Amino acid sequence: MISIFVICDFSLFASRIGDKKMTNRKSPITNFYEKIPFPKMTTNMKKLITREQIAEGVARIGQEITRDYAGQTVILVGVLKGACLFLSDLARQIELDATFDFIAVRSYGTKKESAGEVQLIKDVTTPLEDKNVILVEDILDTGFTYTFLRKLLLARKPRTLKFAALLDKPSRRQMPVEADYVGFKIPDEFVVGYGLDYAERFRNLPDICVFSEDTGK
Repeated sequence: MISIFVICDFSLFASRIGDKKMTNRKSPITNFYEKIPFPKMTTNMKKLITREQIAEGVARIGQEITRDYAGQTVILVGVLKGACLFLSDLARQIELDATFDFIAVRSYGTKKESAGEVQLIKDVTTPLEDKNVILVEDILDTGFTYTFLRKLLLARKPRTLKFAALLDKPSRRQMPVEADYVGFKIPDEFVVGYGLDYAERFRNLPDICVFSEDTGK
């Protein structure tokens, strides 16, 4: 049986209500929490983009969206599963009235290669007509997935439709598409971490790393 403990640090609550006397010292719960030896996931894979660089890139995209849609509302549509972490961080960098939904597709092919055939497996539940929609993806490479989703979402008659990709791999492009917002352009390397996976592994790595069969074991 696995036991799960939820630890609530009330010193954080105190800081929100402005009790300086409580926030100037650590609570017993905080002291206990800091002593817990939580395991860290280690890997000897090469880091391509560090967690600090990711944070800077996401913040920059958030600022661009805030500027482009000043005074308007936007709907972020995240593509599962890879865009989960990117979308959650991006949403907090957008200083607008923003909400989000999720969509999921399946690409046929090998673990590393897409055959170009895309199938919808989960649709959005939010009405998109006359809305400002931003499709949020972890990576733009061949362009097959984006081409499929763009056609699908345009059929919902949004006011605007733009595309935000954390990573862009232009050397892999097979469709004539580009993203409106890009975090980083990367070389033709298979990458994992920060939501990106290899056979559902390594999504929780905090950095974006170059995957190889040897280092991924």
